[in-house]
Amino acid sequence: MSRQSFDYATEAFEFIGRLDRLPGVDDVIDEMARSFTLFGFENFIITGLPGLRERFDQVVLLKKWPLGWFEIYVKEDFVRVDPVIRLCRNTVQPFEWSEAPFDREKEPRSAEVMDRATDFRMKDGFCLPIHGINGYEACFSMSGVDLDLSSRTKPALHLMAMYAFERARQILKPLPHRGADLLTPRERETLMWAAAGKSAAVTGEILGITERTVTAHIVSACQKLDATNKTQAVARAMQYKLIRV
Repeated sequence: MSRQSFDYATEAFEFIGRLDRLPGVDDVIDEMARSFTLFGFENFIITGLPGLRERFDQVVLLKKWPLGWFEIYVKEDFVRVDPVIRLCRNTVQPFEWSEAPFDREKEPRSAEVMDRATDFRMKDGFCLPIHGINGYEACFSMSGVDLDLSSRTKPALHLMAMYAFERARQILKPLPHRGADLLTPRERETLMWAAAGKSAAVTGEILGITERTVTAHIVSACQKLDATNKTQAVARAMQYKLIRV
């Protein structure tokens, strides 16, 4: 299937449906590997961001990384100098690895991380920061050699990665059940249109309300779902079966 004819939105929602039917983390990893390959990704990792006294391998949720690279990364404690991890701590927006700044002359260890990763076919990447309201910090980082990253693919990847994180966390550490009445009908409607890729302005036109009101409903839904952004709110609302798309 050519990338030109591939329907990324459809794949994202079908991926979510497949994840919901999987019982274990290994099954989730296999499905992620299959689906993210369609975008050119060969490796991925979902990990917490370690504190000063934590080792990187203690906070990894799941991974598909070359074994040799994971061993090197842990042994060298590269997490302390990785430009991708540093940017992940300081932004809530998804970003490409190339957008993570560092100074090659002043930060030789940071340069070493990025250079040595290429030896394991981890030349380029896309990272999704995950910040919880209670201070929890994590990231979903994907990498490969020939990536399909465009304005069409990034929204689908963002939703897929966020849902994969939520699904993996739910399997490993289930969250309390959320009742169907957690969100108001209007909050569910605005999230459903957000999941379909509609802006607040367009959603307002569809529902016959103002853009400001749409934004207010989404903010309220984020608070109720303990989500830090719209995409995380959509992923959690879908996981709890509060919305369907």
